[in-house]
Amino acid sequence: MKELIMEMERYSVEENIPLIEKDAITFLMKYVNKHGIKNILEIGSGIGYSAILLATAMGEDGHISTIEKDETRYMECLKNVKKCELEKRINVVFQDALELNLTGVEYDLIFIDASKGKFIDYFEKFKHFLSESGVIITDNLKFHGMAGNKNKLDKKNIESLVEKIESYINFLKDNEDFTTKFYDIGDGLSVSVKKGNEELIK
Repeated sequence: MKELIMEMERYSVEENIPLIEKDAITFLMKYVNKHGIKNILEIGSGIGYSAILLATAMGEDGHISTIEKDETRYMECLKNVKKCELEKRINVVFQDALELNLTGVEYDLIFIDASKGKFIDYFEKFKHFLSESGVIITDNLKFHGMAGNKNKLDKKNIESLVEKIESYINFLKDNEDFTTKFYDIGDGLSVSVKKGNEELIK
């Protein structure tokens, strides 16, 4: 397992594919272990790096469904999951998450690590599939330090993306149904729970 993880890290550098930062995945793994998380929905599989590490943190009875719309990354994710012999515990779905139809399922944790410009859309769609004591965690809220510093940006497309991330942060802060705690870990994490479950983010 350790060798495969290192191989995935090398591949991400060679192919310029972003991975969740190490202190961020460490935080997630500790959270999953501490709170007994057993059913995760991940939006944005990448090459399977975070799904594989979270599966190891959950133990043998944990399950992850991870969604990826990029075919190359989807195939790489499938390959890596198979190498780890985790096919029975990690279900990799090739689809745009916003077009996915879900019924009759609940997740203990929903991890948003996909298109930054659609964070609000992902949150609004998938919050309905969160268990009563579930949590929504979002990565990349600092966007390499650019969020909150858009006056320093010189590219319009980057500026637009940063504005969407900042809108998402405000959306979380103003949300009447969820309480969110922000962590300056990795590239910035938010942990959101339904009102009344604040003990889960202390």
